[in-house]
Amino acid sequence: MTGAEAGWVRVCSVAELRAGEGTLVRTTPPIALFRSGDRIHCIDDTCTHEDYSLAEGWVENGQVECPLHLARFDLVTGAVLSPPATCPVRVHEVRVENGDVLVHLPPEYEIAVGRAADHE
Repeated sequence: MTGAEAGWVRVCSVAELRAGEGTLVRTTPPIALFRSGDRIHCIDDTCTHEDYSLAEGWVENGQVECPLHLARFDLVTGAVLSPPATCPVRVHEVRVENGDVLVHLPPEYEIAVGRAADHE
C-alpha cells in the first residue's frame, strides 16, 4: 500500500479483486475489500460478534456472512442483517482511479507502507 492525499490509501488494483470473494488488507485494525457486482466495498475485517475474519466469509447480494457463526453484514452500511452479531462493522469509503483501489482510512489506522493487499 502507498499513502495518498489526506487519508486515501492505495490498497490494490481492481484486477486483484475477485467477484464474490473477500480480500484481507493487513492494516491495524485489518480491513477487507469485497467485489459485489460492479461495486467495491470496504469494511473492517473483524466480525463484531467474535474475532473472525469477514474476508473469509460468503459474499452475495451486497452482504457478507461470517463463516464462524453466520452473522451477516450489509457491505454498504455495515449494518447487522442477522444475529448473533448485534453491532455493525465500520465502513470505509472506496474510490477507483486508473485501475487502482483507494480506501479512505481514519488516522488511527496503521498502514504498512509498501505492502500489497493479501488474497485469503
